[in-house]
Amino acid sequence: MRQFRADLHIHTILSPCADLEMSPKNIVQRAKEHNLDIIGITDHNSTRQCGIVKKEALKEGIAVFTGVEVTTQEEIHCLAFFENEIELLKFQDYIDQYLPDFKNNTDLFGYQIVVDENEDIVFEEDRLLISALNADIDAIESKVHELNGVFIPAHANKASNSLISQLGIIPRNLKADAYEITKHITQEGFISQNKLNPGTSILRNSDAHFLDQIAAITTIYEMESPDFTEFKLALNGLNGRKVVLQ
Repeated sequence: MRQFRADLHIHTILSPCADLEMSPKNIVQRAKEHNLDIIGITDHNSTRQCGIVKKEALKEGIAVFTGVEVTTQEEIHCLAFFENEIELLKFQDYIDQYLPDFKNNTDLFGYQIVVDENEDIVFEEDRLLISALNADIDAIESKVHELNGVFIPAHANKASNSLISQLGIIPRNLKADAYEITKHITQEGFISQNKLNPGTSILRNSDAHFLDQIAAITTIYEMESPDFTEFKLALNGLNGRKVVLQ
């Protein structure tokens, strides 16, 4: 079994709250400088920058889990990852169906652009991506799993936009594949406080919106290879695969 160092919560230039330097090329270069084996691309309510980042990362031997940080009707942020482009596009269609038609104000929130490998703008999203979808957390979780994806409530202990801040509890019927926590709580403390199964997989990531935040917080995955099938096995603690917090 090998160890792979990963930061699975990274925003690109497409997220309105991310810095304009968060281009695919710059993200991959930063990941390379910090010896990351895997990165996760998780823009707010959009998957449209994932493909270019994956293409750029492939040149450097870095694996990319393509995904999104989706905002539920309850204002809970959740990470969702998908193995292939077909599933990713289907989830983008789902987002487009449920994202409210609130226009982005670039002066207030920033630009929402997709760039190519040359950093030329190829698309600009005019709907505000930090809006909550008109779909609750159970519906979104169900859709993610229908598409064979991985569903992870983001920064679950945070004081805003988290399961704890919005619901006060972790629902017993929520079918999460893992939980992401911040550096302000231990894995044992989070599991104990929320009465979770001791074997629940817990992750930490940077939630990077700026280049210097990438790899500031990482998680180790003990797997055979840095691919999506192995990732799922690690989240479930199967066949010797596991998640290790640093």
